[in-house]
Amino acid sequence: MTATASAPAPSATSRGPVLPVSHWEAKYLDGWEFERANGLPASRSGDSWNHYSLSYDVDANTAMFQATGQTRYLDRALEYVENVTASAKESSSLPTSQYRDRFHGWVSYREDLQPNGVEVPLCESYFWRHATTLLRVIRQTPAVHDDPRYRQRYEKLLGFAEEHIFTKWQTRGEKDNIYRDRTHMAAHWAAISLNLSLITTDDRRRACYRTVVDTIDQRLRAQLRPNPADAAAYFWNDTWGSEQRPGQDVSHANEVLSYLVEARDHGTFWTDADMAAFSVLLTDVVWPGGTGYAAYVDGTGSDNGWFSDGFVKLGRYDAAVQQRLEQHQVANLHFAANMALNAGRLR
Repeated sequence: MTATASAPAPSATSRGPVLPVSHWEAKYLDGWEFERANGLPASRSGDSWNHYSLSYDVDANTAMFQATGQTRYLDRALEYVENVTASAKESSSLPTSQYRDRFHGWVSYREDLQPNGVEVPLCESYFWRHATTLLRVIRQTPAVHDDPRYRQRYEKLLGFAEEHIFTKWQTRGEKDNIYRDRTHMAAHWAAISLNLSLITTDDRRRACYRTVVDTIDQRLRAQLRPNPADAAAYFWNDTWGSEQRPGQDVSHANEVLSYLVEARDHGTFWTDADMAAFSVLLTDVVWPGGTGYAAYVDGTGSDNGWFSDGFVKLGRYDAAVQQRLEQHQVANLHFAANMALNAGRLR
């Protein structure tokens, strides 16, 4: 079964040989069974904090399916999301929930989260941004969506996401739970809303999702400034309305980029010029060379060079950026999967 490429052809500013999809698939498969050994119990745990890191496995398998067309990757991503959904309980039955209403969900037992055992919109949005990407990919791949073996599963998950993720947190207060006070947290909901707007069959819901996408897009656009380290790159602070340096930390900036890349591929608000500015941010400011990685988007501080959940996705637009990323030493399965998808898009 072959995945259908729904995104526009990459507008690479530089063309050249890049490592093939097969190279990155081999790296991914080296740890694929280890991933399952950790991902499967996390998906069944009923703890939304475990779903936080599980989101990377969902995104990785979705990317591998898009890159290769092999449904074994799709099947694993679906299994994780279905397990997470099956573990949800009605809020009114969760003894430590602060809501105890009709919606279904999970509590988080993260040790440093106080109070412990409550429902956490951050954990849920972190996971469901990638879970709804999986649903969008299924919907936009006719060979999968038209297959009865997948169609029923897809429709069940879509119904859950619409009611027990988006409607739930909007009902509980969209200002605090959806629009959030940090750019990266709002970007999660922009991703969820974008995905749902593209696949819902309900026009009323679609209009609601588009309102969220358009509002967050406008706010993100208003945050962007020329980078003090390189005017060709973007700079932003993670607090709405602030321009203070050092700006957004690189780790959480990945979450913003993860949304913006998908928004570029499935809309017109974010442009090739925007992706080029974010690419300069990566290659010239955040990672100027070698193994030196900035901690903040103004190029200051020192960090570990983790780009797997956002910055790596910029490689799909420019072969030169992809070639630079091929030299990156801080790699994991999530990184390899997105590099495979980049390579597939650049073919």
